[in-house]
Amino acid sequence: MGRPMAANLVKAGHDVTVWNRTPKSLEGARTAATPAEAAKNADVVWMCVADTKAVESVLFGPNGVAEVLRPGVTVIDSSTIAPLATRDFAARVRAKGAEFVDAPVTGSKIGAENAQLLFIVGGPEKAVAALDPLFKALGKKVIRVGETSAGESAKIGMNLMIASIFEGFAEALALTGKLGVPPEKLVELIESSMIRSGVTDYKASFVLNHDWSPNFPLRLMLKDIHLMLDAARHEKLKLPALEEIEKVYQKAVAEGHTNDDFAATVETVRNL
Repeated sequence: MGRPMAANLVKAGHDVTVWNRTPKSLEGARTAATPAEAAKNADVVWMCVADTKAVESVLFGPNGVAEVLRPGVTVIDSSTIAPLATRDFAARVRAKGAEFVDAPVTGSKIGAENAQLLFIVGGPEKAVAALDPLFKALGKKVIRVGETSAGESAKIGMNLMIASIFEGFAEALALTGKLGVPPEKLVELIESSMIRSGVTDYKASFVLNHDWSPNFPLRLMLKDIHLMLDAARHEKLKLPALEEIEKVYQKAVAEGHTNDDFAATVETVRNL
């Protein structure tokens, strides 16, 4: 996700320096050796990495962004991470005089490539408004959900729905397949009825073609499921359906689907 986002910032005429833990260059951008080097003299530091631990490392690890933060800089995090950790990171960034905005995205790899992302934003209203030209270079819409960590909280809620809707789709395919309904006919019915959803619209063609190339890798969806369950435990809330879905994902990992798209759970459900 981060690479096409950076590429679209370059296309929009912004001065971009990139860093990746596996060194990669990007046409039109400078390449830095460390996060601190990438952030030095920047007005905006934008992160999009895999998980909470990676965000903490980029910000506060050796040669991290925090070493060069100064008043007037805004840090944007478009990773999907724990809301509680986001609040902690934001406080530590603000202690340096800088600002912090959590802005996870939805739209998958295709949305990132086509600058059609939806930004789900938490942070001070004034700080978010100032970033509007950058968001417009990368996405189709920005929704400010609330203050710090609200973006992350809303994002894991949305991903909970994606996981749940897709699980229902996978189970329906498994059951109706056993009963003799061709999968393409079930998809046709879904697309013609009130149960149609953006999840099935996007994923159905991949499922019908048994194409598990990763648009949203299963390992990252499982990471997000763990974020959801951890947040629920913190709030003393039970998510019984999600607890069962987590077991399906763990089995899918055991079957070798870790780096496949999460749609590969269709195969796991068929074999339960």
